[in-house]
Amino acid sequence: MCEDKKLWAIEQLKLKQDEVGRLPKKEDFDEATRSRIKAFLGPWPRALESAGLKEKKATSEKSKKRNNKK
Repeated sequence: MCEDKKLWAIEQLKLKQDEVGRLPKKEDFDEATRSRIKAFLGPWPRALESAGLKEKKATSEKSKKRNNKK
């Protein structure tokens, strides 16, 4: 069932992108839909990445060094 929710959220993002002709913003959705998308896919940038609408940000050298210290 969790996979169904993720697929629903991805579909909502893709449909909105087709509708507005750009990356969908949080403000493009009503509060309930926005909350569900974020609950199923995580923070907005990660949600866009999960939907294949945005490329993952390259990890900076600074954060690589910080992660290696852990």
